Amino acid sequence: MTTDKFEGEVKILKKFFELHCHDNHNNLKYHCKQLKYNNEKITTELELCDDCIELIHYSFDRLLECPLDPKPRCRTCPNPCYEKSEWKKVAKLMKYSGIQLGILKIKKFFRIKI
Repeated sequence: MTTDKFEGEVKILKKFFELHCHDNHNNLKYHCKQLKYNNEKITTELELCDDCIELIHYSFDRLLECPLDPKPRCRTCPNPCYEKSEWKKVAKLMKYSGIQLGILKIKKFFRIKI
């Protein structure tokens, strides 16, 4: 996977995790995570609770270790690398955030049209 594609995947994870955490959890803290991919450092700032930071770090680790190229969507991967319990947590979070992002797009569409 190219570095640009990897950075895009990191941004998607960040967006989905932060949306879910901000809507559902308290005690948010700022974290700075540095990832190394293809000999390049990628820094991302996160505002998450302790549970979500632990889960996103796990997701980053899975992303870094993905051997497939091109990388498929995790839910359609023939060789899932997530532990089942962790996968359930991430899938629930991604579903929630995906629905919320869809609702936000609809709200923005109608605000512009009015």
